[in-house]
Amino acid sequence: MGTAKLSRSAIIGYPAGIITGVTYGLNPLFGMPLMQNGAAVESILFCRYGIAVLLLGMFLLLTKQSFRVSLRQAGVLLCLGGLYACSSICLFEAYNYIASGLATTLVFLFPVLVAIIMVFLKVVPSWPVWLSIVATFVGVIIMTQGDSGETINPIGVVLSLGSAFAYALFIVIINRSATISNISNSLLTFYALLTGAAIFLGKIIYADVSITTGIEGIVACGNLVGLAILPTIVSTASLAIATRNIGATKASVLGVFEPITAIVVGTLVFGEPLTPNIVIGILIAIVAVTFMIVVTKR
Repeated sequence: MGTAKLSRSAIIGYPAGIITGVTYGLNPLFGMPLMQNGAAVESILFCRYGIAVLLLGMFLLLTKQSFRVSLRQAGVLLCLGGLYACSSICLFEAYNYIASGLATTLVFLFPVLVAIIMVFLKVVPSWPVWLSIVATFVGVIIMTQGDSGETINPIGVVLSLGSAFAYALFIVIINRSATISNISNSLLTFYALLTGAAIFLGKIIYADVSITTGIEGIVACGNLVGLAILPTIVSTASLAIATRNIGATKASVLGVFEPITAIVVGTLVFGEPLTPNIVIGILIAIVAVTFMIVVTKR
């Protein structure tokens, strides 16, 4: 009986984990054409979050889930929404300075940053974690060097790492906050995206940016819907399914499909250079992060 249950969980969980990594790695596929068309980052992210909020809101209404949260929970959700928005804007701004595949790959370093944050919370990582941290930073240094010793734009690297850091804080708060422990994944995502949409709307009004510039036409609308559905809703939902069925450890390991997808998209679709340094750096980072997750069972 136990074997049948395990195999069913594996059949559901493993594909869901792969879908999580692949869909998040598709950020550049939908985002880059909009930016190249002259759309402002704020406009892209406001529309992306807005569409996702509408779709998630409809899902919550159809499944008759309550939208009610306490004042304390609202405060934590507001903080999470701010971090989620910060992670998105840093990643999209990084596309202006470095290859989209490299930018999305650097965000994959978030498990290492989670380990470093935990040190400040008096949870000291074990030796495999420290080994992984050193290896990943070596990987990043190699990754960000050009072929002739020429350094890749450091602004793009800093923005990508900023995106990873914001996402790491987002994960730490979700895992450590008892205040929001009873909130469903769908409702948490709904409020995080709603906060993000409000932040980007405020930025658009403050900077006097035209929402419609660069996002007119069927193709642009298709890219916005693609952004809202695949790297936002599907990625989050499939992560929850994978975690429930095969556990957080294996689900996290399957996240290696994120940088692989981003690099493939960058190279095949946008003709971004795939230098030996980038390949070596990515492999070191992926092996180090996978080693850390598997050995520490986190």
